[in-house]
Amino acid sequence: MTALGLWGIAADEPDRTAVVDPDGRSVTYGELAAMADRYGRGLQAMGLGPGDAVVLMLPNGVEMVALHFAAQQTGLYTVAVNWHLVGPEVAYILADSGAKAYFAHERFADVAVAAAEEAGFPEPGRFAVGDVPGFRPLADLGAAEPAGRPDVRTLGAPMLYTSGTTGRPKGVRRPLTGADPDDAPGTALWFFGIFGLAPHDGHVHLCGSPLYHTAVLNFVTISVQLGHTAVLMDRWDPAEMLRLVERHRVTHSHMVPTQFVRLLALPERERTRYDLSSLRTMIHGAAPCPQEVKRRMLDWWGPVITEYYAATEGGGTTATAEDWLRKPGTVGLPWPGSVVKVLDERGEELPPGEPGLVYLRMGTSTFSYHRDEAKTRAARVGDLFTLGDVGHLDTDGYLFLHDRKADMIIVNGVNVYPAEIEGELAAHPKVADVAVFGVPHPERGEEIKAVVQPADGAEPGDALTAELLEFAGTRLARFKLPRSIDYVDALPRDPNGKLYKRKLREQYVPA
Repeated sequence: MTALGLWGIAADEPDRTAVVDPDGRSVTYGELAAMADRYGRGLQAMGLGPGDAVVLMLPNGVEMVALHFAAQQTGLYTVAVNWHLVGPEVAYILADSGAKAYFAHERFADVAVAAAEEAGFPEPGRFAVGDVPGFRPLADLGAAEPAGRPDVRTLGAPMLYTSGTTGRPKGVRRPLTGADPDDAPGTALWFFGIFGLAPHDGHVHLCGSPLYHTAVLNFVTISVQLGHTAVLMDRWDPAEMLRLVERHRVTHSHMVPTQFVRLLALPERERTRYDLSSLRTMIHGAAPCPQEVKRRMLDWWGPVITEYYAATEGGGTTATAEDWLRKPGTVGLPWPGSVVKVLDERGEELPPGEPGLVYLRMGTSTFSYHRDEAKTRAARVGDLFTLGDVGHLDTDGYLFLHDRKADMIIVNGVNVYPAEIEGELAAHPKVADVAVFGVPHPERGEEIKAVVQPADGAEPGDALTAELLEFAGTRLARFKLPRSIDYVDALPRDPNGKLYKRKLREQYVPA
């Protein structure tokens, strides 16, 4: 039987390629395992033990992957930080997580130093890839330790921080299981099985989003555990992605809808010059995908696109291409072992077709928001939890999302879901990106505002506004049409496609 798990594959096939770094360097399983062992020994020599946390503020690269595996095999919690945050935000996570080691890249030196100083983080626990003042070189970690595996090996876990699009981010911390880190987790086999991804089988994963994102890191590390080569991109570019698919015969990837939009915007000759026949399962999630965009991608790539809806906290749904074509707009059926229900404000289950808050549960797993029991309780009804998304189930049990409850607009007492309007406006060829939200109105309660990023070559102004409203008027009821449209060069999205709508809304809505 072919070995699974980083260390099992490293023992059996040490020269097999595990990771292709963004600079094109191939790193073998043997090399990656040795790096993880050295860093793990170094962390233990510093006094870190099971239950302690480490913070990683690193770009996509083999160092990020190796440090993650080092923490996983020594029972540590790994906190991957969004490197777009500013110093006080990173300082908050350093303090809130109780981190004992902090790793940063020289690209983020100013923020890294400011955060460490504000949090009072001790210098002996600071390590850098490259030159960061007050940080020790990462090469020092474990360099003085004898070769071999760390003395104590027990499975760690990611400590995941919610995105923080509203208020302070909260850490999701699960109890450690005590499992053997050398074993490929059964959950990894199960999770990839949802998407039809088997161990080995010639698979190559392409990572085009930042590894600080929970799902992105999961897909890369599970790919390595199951014998799939992981090809890392530092900064995603649509043409470069297509080139890498052809170069490495990529079979699967994890994507977001904004990447689909940018791929579709490439000139036809650019989109058709690469051999994409290796693609088997291209998975997307993290943000709503306009139906027109999804249809065009399916027409181009064929039925290899799978959508999912999931929570950092656990549980989710999956929709294959066939599911979506039969039921356009669905995010699919619950995963095996996952429970999905739609409840009203009283916590009562709603019948099919009735919108309400979507609640999830994954098997018997549990979690709590770190140091925030009030938020933990507020998100729960019994053993179910909600992310605040509004949706409905159809009679076959397929989930359809409407929007986040917090983003819902109430116009003259009628609920309006911005995602529906955004999806229709996004289908216009002169719209590159769009956000819709409510602003206060003295009579109607709220009115609908749209902010549009025009496509290349489209001229913002009254003529474009009239064209967009006329287009939307053929697809939406009149009460759903924006009362005004503003134009910007780019909307505030993170690299995973999540729109920071709060930042936009604050420009129009008084505090």
